[in-house]
Amino acid sequence: MWEQVQETASYLKNKGITAPDYGIILGTGLGNLVEKIEADLVIPYEKIPNFPVSTVEGHSGELIFGKIGNKKVIAMRGRFHYYEGWTMQQTVFPVRVMKYLGVEKLIVSNASGGVNPKFKVGDIMLITDHINMMPEHPLHGKNDERFGPRFVDMHEPYSKQMIAEMELIAEKQEVKVHKGIYLALQGPTFETPAEYKMVKILGADAVGMSTVPEVIVAKHMGMICFGVSVITDLGVEGIVEAVSHEEVQEVAKKSEKIVGKLVEEFVKN
Repeated sequence: MWEQVQETASYLKNKGITAPDYGIILGTGLGNLVEKIEADLVIPYEKIPNFPVSTVEGHSGELIFGKIGNKKVIAMRGRFHYYEGWTMQQTVFPVRVMKYLGVEKLIVSNASGGVNPKFKVGDIMLITDHINMMPEHPLHGKNDERFGPRFVDMHEPYSKQMIAEMELIAEKQEVKVHKGIYLALQGPTFETPAEYKMVKILGADAVGMSTVPEVIVAKHMGMICFGVSVITDLGVEGIVEAVSHEEVQEVAKKSEKIVGKLVEEFVKN
């Protein structure tokens, strides 16, 4: 893994990617956040050594390097999910590469199902913590000390300072945001009513199929993380309804302009 990460990072550095201020992983239907980026480079995943290629509709599969304001960013337009058949190491590989391109701050977005009865479809949730219920841990196996320690401190997986800064930006823009805990399941099935109930009992506010492995690996390497969820469907007891990937994308698309503006101002600051 170490050699592959260094090979990929070297390739991207030679393409002109140097010391981004932020790494951004864009989730389902939120890929158009890249419109906020003044792009210098757009590289399809299939041209990047060792990179997997996303197989999910709504995940375009491009690495974008450019600026938001005067801050340099590298953004993944399309992420990799464990349920696609990748190993967990492949799923989180791009985060490893970001670290060795100079990224210290990671912004992660996703679409998720809300189980908090206060949530509505289209709401925005700032992730304060997570519960990992993926069937495999991204740090499973022999630890490579060059990446980070065997036992990783997770007392603050999502930066309290970054959350507070985003709350201030949202207030100035008169955008209502919630704060809550995200629980990660493997997918690709959407949750049953009983599973939604379990998620709520365990103390989470939203559930999805991504984000947590990437954040764990980022913390393994000492990165600072911020996560945001768009609530694209509801798993509140008594009102669980049928949902499709197309419906999730549609809701995310309606919210992406709001999330895009928040992230744009956040990065500029």
